[in-house]
Amino acid sequence: MQEIPGLVADYRRAAENALKAGFDGIEVHGANGYLIDEFLRDGTNLRTDAYGGSVANRARLLHEVLDAVCTVWPSNQVGLRLSPSTTFNDMRDSDPHAHFSEIISSLNRHKLAYLHLIEPNQADQDHGAICVPSSEFRPLFKGTLMVCDGYDGAKARAAVADGHADLVAFGKLFIANPDLPARLQANAPLNTPDPATFYGGDAHGYTDYPSLAPA
Repeated sequence: MQEIPGLVADYRRAAENALKAGFDGIEVHGANGYLIDEFLRDGTNLRTDAYGGSVANRARLLHEVLDAVCTVWPSNQVGLRLSPSTTFNDMRDSDPHAHFSEIISSLNRHKLAYLHLIEPNQADQDHGAICVPSSEFRPLFKGTLMVCDGYDGAKARAAVADGHADLVAFGKLFIANPDLPARLQANAPLNTPDPATFYGGDAHGYTDYPSLAPA
């Protein structure tokens, strides 16, 4: 436990650095098997102190980090990303629906700019995850809900129209389509992302995806 105050201070320092650098806001990364996510999951958090055991204890670090960064930024300029169903980085949870329902409900006191949830995908299913769609958590979070993963233009519009989300984020499609907003607005065909180029290499797969021809 002696290390944890220093970890929280590191998040606060990162928030300060973002402010000094002229950012408009920050997103706390609590997803994808990284540190905060490791605390949240009962498949990785085997602690027996105040940061392990119950859902409230496993979420303690998350709340301490949010409290810390919100002393630097107004809470309405702070977002949070979570991935309740991911198996990325060997993550597991025995009951993501119940556990993340409690976690997400507890976030309302922070009055964040938004909550950003990653949808379960085929890889999660293939790895035996208990997959819970973000729409299950929509009634629990009283602020702006952003979702991502597996969306194209039509699915994104439907998610917003149906009230399942307020915003939809794009990652892989934005890599492959430098003019993604224009393509979505025009219902134009989308370039197909090349996953082999996502995490390294040269300009191939980074700056060479074509834009739409001028009208």
